[in-house]
Amino acid sequence: MGSTPQARRGDTRQRIQDVALELFGEQGYEKTSLREIAERLEVTKAALYYHFKTKEDILISIFQDLARPLDELLDWGRGQPRTLETKQELVRRYSLALENALPLFRFMQQNQAAMSHLRPGETLKDRMLAMSDLLRDPEAPLTDQVRGLSALFVMHTAQFAMQHLEADPEEKRKAILEVALDLLAQANAREKPGASEAPDAPNIPDTPDAR
Repeated sequence: MGSTPQARRGDTRQRIQDVALELFGEQGYEKTSLREIAERLEVTKAALYYHFKTKEDILISIFQDLARPLDELLDWGRGQPRTLETKQELVRRYSLALENALPLFRFMQQNQAAMSHLRPGETLKDRMLAMSDLLRDPEAPLTDQVRGLSALFVMHTAQFAMQHLEADPEEKRKAILEVALDLLAQANAREKPGASEAPDAPNIPDTPDAR
Protein backbone atom coordinates (compact mmCIF):
# COMPACT_ATOMS: atom_id res chain seq x y z
CA MET A 1 0.00 0.00 0.00
CA GLY A 2 1.40 3.45 -0.89
CA SER A 3 2.29 5.95 1.80
CA THR A 4 -0.26 8.56 2.75
CA PRO A 5 0.23 12.30 2.11
CA GLN A 6 0.69 12.74 5.87
CA ALA A 7 3.47 10.14 5.94
CA ARG A 8 5.22 11.73 2.96
CA ARG A 9 5.11 15.14 4.64
CA GLY A 10 6.57 13.58 7.78
CA ASP A 11 9.41 12.03 5.77
CA THR A 12 10.18 15.39 4.14
CA ARG A 13 10.24 17.14 7.49
CA GLN A 14 12.62 14.54 8.88
CA ARG A 15 14.91 14.77 5.86
CA ILE A 16 15.07 18.55 6.24
CA GLN A 17 16.00 18.16 9.91
CA ASP A 18 18.67 15.57 9.12
CA VAL A 19 20.28 17.61 6.36
CA ALA A 20 20.13 20.84 8.34
CA LEU A 21 21.94 19.21 11.28
CA GLU A 22 24.57 17.82 8.89
CA LEU A 23 25.26 21.26 7.45
CA PHE A 24 25.19 22.99 10.83
CA GLY A 25 27.80 20.47 11.98
CA GLU A 26 29.96 20.83 8.88
CA GLN A 27 30.10 24.60 8.53
CA GLY A 28 28.39 26.05 11.60
CA TYR A 29 24.88 27.32 12.21
CA GLU A 30 25.60 30.96 11.40
CA LYS A 31 27.28 30.14 8.07
CA THR A 32 24.53 27.83 6.83
CA SER A 33 21.70 29.27 4.73
CA LEU A 34 18.30 27.95 3.74
CA ARG A 35 19.53 27.95 0.14
CA GLU A 36 22.36 25.56 1.04
CA ILE A 37 19.96 23.28 2.91
CA ALA A 38 17.65 23.23 -0.12
CA GLU A 39 20.57 22.47 -2.45
CA ARG A 40 21.72 19.56 -0.29
CA LEU A 41 18.16 18.25 -0.33
CA GLU A 42 17.93 18.83 -4.08
CA VAL A 43 14.71 20.81 -3.73
CA THR A 44 13.83 24.42 -4.44
CA LYS A 45 14.05 27.02 -1.71
CA ALA A 46 10.30 27.54 -2.13
CA ALA A 47 9.70 23.85 -1.38
CA LEU A 48 11.81 24.12 1.77
CA TYR A 49 10.02 27.34 2.73
CA TYR A 50 6.73 25.45 2.64
CA HIS A 51 7.87 23.46 5.68
CA PHE A 52 10.14 25.91 7.49
CA LYS A 53 10.38 29.69 7.11
CA THR A 54 13.79 30.04 8.79
CA LYS A 55 16.67 27.81 9.82
CA GLU A 56 15.80 28.59 13.46
CA ASP A 57 12.35 27.09 12.79
CA ILE A 58 14.11 23.88 11.71
CA LEU A 59 16.17 23.86 14.90
CA ILE A 60 13.11 24.54 17.05
CA SER A 61 11.30 21.58 15.46
CA ILE A 62 14.23 19.28 16.30
CA PHE A 63 14.26 20.43 19.92
CA GLN A 64 10.49 19.98 20.14
CA ASP A 65 10.80 16.38 18.96
CA LEU A 66 13.29 15.75 21.75
CA ALA A 67 11.36 17.74 24.36
CA ARG A 68 8.05 15.88 24.17
CA PRO A 69 9.21 12.52 25.59
CA LEU A 70 11.46 14.33 28.08
CA ASP A 71 8.44 16.26 29.37
CA GLU A 72 6.54 13.00 29.79
CA LEU A 73 9.46 11.52 31.69
CA LEU A 74 9.76 14.59 33.93
CA ASP A 75 6.01 14.54 34.65
CA TRP A 76 6.28 10.90 35.68
CA GLY A 77 9.30 11.56 37.88
CA ARG A 78 7.62 14.43 39.72
CA GLY A 79 4.78 12.12 40.75
CA GLN A 80 7.03 9.40 42.21
CA PRO A 81 8.70 9.02 45.61
CA ARG A 82 12.24 10.37 45.67
CA THR A 83 13.81 6.94 46.05
CA LEU A 84 16.94 5.52 44.50
CA GLU A 85 14.77 3.27 42.31
CA THR A 86 12.90 6.25 40.89
CA LYS A 87 16.14 8.09 40.13
CA GLN A 88 17.64 5.03 38.47
CA GLU A 89 14.59 4.64 36.23
CA LEU A 90 14.80 8.32 35.27
CA VAL A 91 18.46 7.94 34.34
CA ARG A 92 17.88 4.76 32.31
CA ARG A 93 15.19 6.41 30.21
CA TYR A 94 17.13 9.65 29.92
CA SER A 95 20.06 7.62 28.61
CA LEU A 96 17.89 6.25 25.79
CA ALA A 97 16.64 9.74 24.95
CA LEU A 98 20.21 11.03 24.73
CA GLU A 99 21.20 8.18 22.44
CA ASN A 100 18.68 9.36 19.86
CA ALA A 101 19.60 13.01 20.43
CA LEU A 102 23.37 12.64 20.14
CA PRO A 103 23.62 14.51 16.79
CA LEU A 104 21.71 17.41 18.32
CA PHE A 105 23.99 17.59 21.34
CA ARG A 106 27.00 17.41 19.06
CA PHE A 107 25.58 20.39 17.19
CA MET A 108 25.13 22.27 20.48
CA GLN A 109 28.74 21.63 21.44
CA GLN A 110 30.02 22.82 18.06
CA ASN A 111 27.80 25.92 17.97
CA GLN A 112 27.91 27.21 21.53
CA ALA A 113 28.09 30.87 20.51
CA ALA A 114 24.99 30.57 18.34
CA MET A 115 23.13 28.55 20.99
CA SER A 116 23.63 31.32 23.54
CA HIS A 117 21.01 33.49 21.82
CA LEU A 118 18.73 30.85 20.27
CA ARG A 119 15.42 30.04 21.94
CA PRO A 120 15.78 26.23 21.74
CA GLY A 121 18.92 26.31 23.87
CA GLU A 122 17.05 27.84 26.80
CA THR A 123 14.22 25.32 26.41
CA LEU A 124 16.56 22.34 26.69
CA LYS A 125 18.49 23.95 29.53
CA ASP A 126 15.25 24.23 31.53
CA ARG A 127 14.57 20.52 31.09
CA MET A 128 18.08 19.56 32.11
CA LEU A 129 17.72 21.64 35.27
CA ALA A 130 14.37 20.00 35.99
CA MET A 131 15.94 16.56 35.59
CA SER A 132 18.84 17.49 37.86
CA ASP A 133 16.36 18.59 40.55
CA LEU A 134 14.79 15.13 40.47
CA LEU A 135 18.16 13.41 40.88
CA ARG A 136 19.56 15.66 43.62
CA ASP A 137 18.45 15.41 47.24
CA PRO A 138 18.58 18.98 48.64
CA GLU A 139 18.80 17.60 52.19
CA ALA A 140 21.81 15.38 51.44
CA PRO A 141 25.43 16.36 52.15
CA LEU A 142 26.91 18.54 49.43
CA THR A 143 29.18 15.75 48.18
CA ASP A 144 26.15 13.50 47.61
CA GLN A 145 24.31 16.31 45.83
CA VAL A 146 27.30 16.66 43.51
CA ARG A 147 27.23 12.91 42.84
CA GLY A 148 23.53 13.11 41.94
CA LEU A 149 24.14 16.00 39.55
CA SER A 150 27.19 14.27 38.09
CA ALA A 151 25.08 11.23 37.20
CA LEU A 152 23.17 13.44 34.79
CA PHE A 153 26.04 15.40 33.34
CA VAL A 154 28.35 12.41 32.88
CA MET A 155 25.85 11.10 30.32
CA HIS A 156 26.31 14.28 28.30
CA THR A 157 30.05 14.79 28.58
CA ALA A 158 31.09 11.14 28.34
CA GLN A 159 29.43 10.73 24.94
CA PHE A 160 31.68 13.42 23.49
CA ALA A 161 34.76 12.27 25.39
CA MET A 162 34.31 8.71 24.10
CA GLN A 163 33.41 9.50 20.49
CA HIS A 164 36.90 8.61 19.25
CA LEU A 165 37.12 5.34 21.19
CA GLU A 166 36.84 2.13 19.20
CA ALA A 167 33.72 0.60 20.68
CA ASP A 168 30.17 -0.24 19.68
CA PRO A 169 27.85 2.77 20.29
CA GLU A 170 25.46 0.68 22.35
CA GLU A 171 28.32 -0.63 24.49
CA LYS A 172 29.43 2.97 25.05
CA ARG A 173 25.93 3.95 26.11
CA LYS A 174 25.70 1.04 28.53
CA ALA A 175 29.12 1.84 30.03
CA ILE A 176 28.16 5.49 30.54
CA LEU A 177 24.83 4.44 32.05
CA GLU A 178 26.59 2.07 34.45
CA VAL A 179 28.80 4.91 35.70
CA ALA A 180 25.77 7.19 36.10
CA LEU A 181 23.86 4.54 38.05
CA ASP A 182 26.90 3.95 40.24
CA LEU A 183 27.07 7.67 41.05
CA LEU A 184 23.39 7.63 42.00
CA ALA A 185 23.93 4.61 44.24
CA GLN A 186 26.78 6.39 46.01
CA ALA A 187 24.73 9.57 46.34
CA ASN A 188 21.89 7.63 47.93
CA ALA A 189 23.95 5.23 50.03
CA ARG A 190 22.46 6.68 53.21
CA GLU A 191 18.94 5.80 52.04
CA LYS A 192 17.37 3.34 54.46
CA PRO A 193 17.25 -0.29 53.26
CA GLY A 194 13.81 -1.47 52.30
CA ALA A 195 12.62 1.92 51.11
CA SER A 196 9.55 1.58 48.97
CA GLU A 197 10.31 1.00 45.33
CA ALA A 198 8.97 3.29 42.68
CA PRO A 199 6.11 1.87 40.60
CA ASP A 200 6.80 0.80 37.08
CA ALA A 201 7.39 3.70 34.75
CA PRO A 202 4.74 4.33 32.10
CA ASN A 203 5.26 3.20 28.56
CA ILE A 204 6.74 6.47 27.36
CA PRO A 205 7.08 6.52 23.56
CA ASP A 206 10.57 6.29 22.14
CA THR A 207 12.24 9.62 21.59
CA PRO A 208 12.04 10.62 17.92
CA ASP A 209 15.45 10.68 16.25
CA ALA A 210 16.88 14.12 16.74
CA ARG A 211 19.32 13.40 13.96
